[in-house]
Amino acid sequence: GQRAYEDVKAQVAMGPRIPETEGHAQIQEWIEQELVEAGWQIEVQKSEALGHPIENIVARRTDEPPQIILGAHYDSRMYADNDPDPAQHTSPVPGANDGASGVAVLLELARSLPEQTVPVWLVFFDAEDNGRIEGWDWILGSREFVANNPVPPRAAIIIDMIGDADLNIYKERNSNPELTDEIWVVARELGYESKFIPEYKHSMLDDHTPFVQAGIPAVDIIDFDYPYWHTVQDTPDKVSAES
Repeated sequence: GQRAYEDVKAQVAMGPRIPETEGHAQIQEWIEQELVEAGWQIEVQKSEALGHPIENIVARRTDEPPQIILGAHYDSRMYADNDPDPAQHTSPVPGANDGASGVAVLLELARSLPEQTVPVWLVFFDAEDNGRIEGWDWILGSREFVANNPVPPRAAIIIDMIGDADLNIYKERNSNPELTDEIWVVARELGYESKFIPEYKHSMLDDHTPFVQAGIPAVDIIDFDYPYWHTVQDTPDKVSAES
């Protein structure tokens, strides 16, 4: 947990990770370096959506097609248009929880997952977070990934906004219910029922959506009760190593 928290701070220190910026190039290089050090093979899948370059980072251990995909987005939002101060609405979002926390969890999984598992891909999605902005849309990276990777996995699990110091993860209404139940049962068995709350709450458009639309069982693990979402206050002090 502490190592993942340090990874959150490292990402925020790079500045905004908006596509086609210096921070975006810096986080790509850093993610790839961390994955290689953890013994994973890297492929950057490049495509284009709405005229924007899309670069999804895929980590795998073998050449076998994935049975499970674990994903998170690594970009951050260009405008803090949910900030209570209208003067901040054109400022970039630091993205400590919304972006950096999911990446931190995936990198920690890269270091700690046993070598002998079913084939797993860790996928770092580009261009998730700039919907409601002219010329952009939400979830561009995951849409491109699903369109360009024809062999479907058995399951896809998306991790987003998962570092909130006040962590409450409700079941998400657009996720596959059987897979959701399976995960929440494991969370309960591990003693985390107070964090993985066995009730449905939010309906999310997120990086799991293209998988669900393609008929692939997918779950969004997200704590959307986060008052600093898309504000300049989404900073590392709102995130905890324990979460």
